[in-house]
Amino acid sequence: MSDHTERIAIFDDLIRRLAAAVRGMHLYAPEHPLVIKNVTALHESYTALLASVPSIALGLVAGQIVVADMPLPKAAAALGDLVKRLEGAGIERITVDREVTIKELSDFLGALSSLPIRTTENPDETEPPIPALPHIRVGRITEKHEGEGIKADMAAIRQLYTDAVTGAEGVWDAATTGGTADLTAARTIVGDLAESATQNRSALVALTAMKSYDNYTFTHMVNVSILMMGQARALGIEGRLLREFGLAALMHDIGKVRTPAEILNKPEKLTDQEFGIMRRHVVDGAEILRQTTEMPTIAPVVALEHHRRLDGSGYPKVGHPGMNLATQLCSIADVYDAMRSQRAYQQAFPTDRILAIYKKNDGVHFDEHLIRRFVQLIGIYPPGNLVKLSNDEIGVVLRVHAPDPHRPKVQIVLDADGQELPRKREANLWETVGTERDVSILSPLDPADYGIDPLEIVDLG
Repeated sequence: MSDHTERIAIFDDLIRRLAAAVRGMHLYAPEHPLVIKNVTALHESYTALLASVPSIALGLVAGQIVVADMPLPKAAAALGDLVKRLEGAGIERITVDREVTIKELSDFLGALSSLPIRTTENPDETEPPIPALPHIRVGRITEKHEGEGIKADMAAIRQLYTDAVTGAEGVWDAATTGGTADLTAARTIVGDLAESATQNRSALVALTAMKSYDNYTFTHMVNVSILMMGQARALGIEGRLLREFGLAALMHDIGKVRTPAEILNKPEKLTDQEFGIMRRHVVDGAEILRQTTEMPTIAPVVALEHHRRLDGSGYPKVGHPGMNLATQLCSIADVYDAMRSQRAYQQAFPTDRILAIYKKNDGVHFDEHLIRRFVQLIGIYPPGNLVKLSNDEIGVVLRVHAPDPHRPKVQIVLDADGQELPRKREANLWETVGTERDVSILSPLDPADYGIDPLEIVDLG
């Protein structure tokens, strides 16, 4: 059975158990043995699914059921009237977290079973409310609150990123003290990032550039994972393999827990001897990950080889030619994030200069096709960049235009005189090519110099 077919079967079983539990709640009291049996069975299904991901979302799109972004054509029929009850209550998404309890499920199912079926003859607007539960959330798939909009979504994504960095620090500390990686914590980080990247890739990629060098080690872990999964998804990699790629990227530098702190944190350039010690982190990382129970096999390979290059340069020297796809994607993300990061001993490079270096080594250090796709993913000017335009206006990059990464979609925030516009306007720069109003980007700007937070403006679509 293929992985895709197996996932459909598992999700179909979840839907059947959900339907049975709601029907039981509708017919019997909560303490009835059949109700208890059905709720327990549903909880067991969720527990099994949530062992590898932090949450599972069930969506209702035009009468069709979608579980974990996978459409289930036959599932709506199994839920019967419940679909109509959900539609009538305006519920398009049900998200269940890993920590959900049987009591929470029972309370939630009881509320679902009490929802009325709205019809033109029964336009009742007094349906029982869904209770607020710690680990079950309901709402619309594209829910926006008036007056909040992008800021509300961006606040949630900022928190996700902050939590991921904090989690990465915990993974690092566990490897430092225990000698092996905290796989459960690492999977939680990657699962959260993978789920968010599906809906908010532009915003999440933009966040990877908004950091200081004070906690570079942990933000770098998270950034490389985000950029790795962004590349992998663009190549059609999804599901478990996507998360394994993200996990390998998160752990690629874990061997540095064995690097002496005076070398790892040295503000000046390393001596040849110190650099030789630093280079050992790839072997140490592979060893740590190999010793971590249930660690995906690709992770120690990526840790060992992420400083290798296509032409055989880099380190360590190994006896076989070529590099696997995961290592190549991680290497591209690793070099990019390291070069554009402001650190005590390094001035950050702007993206256009980094990509010029990539191009110079196109087909030598990095695969030319993967570099081309990476440029299309992040753009010469990634989402969230504050930029100056050729007409002296200032704008925020909203979205990359893959066919021409030099000409993204921007939102103009300041006019040519540096005055804030009373009404913001968007511009697709690729549409101005060859016209009288041809506008292009001159250079990136530092948002701090203008008191602007680009992440409140970046496109979340």
